[in-house]
Amino acid sequence: MTAGELAILLACIVLVIGFAALVVVLSRVLDTLRALRLELTDLRHETRPLLAELRASTDEARDAVEEARHDLDRFDRVLGSAEAISGAVASTGRVARLALSTPVIKATALATGTKRAARRLRRRQARALRNGGGGQLVVMDGGAPSSKRRSRA
Repeated sequence: MTAGELAILLACIVLVIGFAALVVVLSRVLDTLRALRLELTDLRHETRPLLAELRASTDEARDAVEEARHDLDRFDRVLGSAEAISGAVASTGRVARLALSTPVIKATALATGTKRAARRLRRRQARALRNGGGGQLVVMDGGAPSSKRRSRA
């Protein structure tokens, strides 16, 4: 055998060994890929119910947020109405106080003045009765009551 034939023989042996190693590596990769496919299938079977539950929870949360937003809008309208009513009541109270305070003050003053005048008249009549009995109450032109005695005839 010549050196060229020996080199070719050694190259063929190295190529066969390399090809066998490559076949072993590729078969291991193929086994790993099959195992990975099985794990992926199991993972899909396990995660599909979880994803469905997550979608349902998300839908429930979305509905709850929408309901809360609706309630918040309604509460905002109610609060606005309450503020408007409060303002109207406050202004009505202010208007009523302004409208009624002057007549009430005048009526109170009139009642107090009438009470004092009646008390003075009673005192004068009582004094007139004590002093001689014949006193008669006469009102002068100025409007102030005065006591004049009339002589008995």
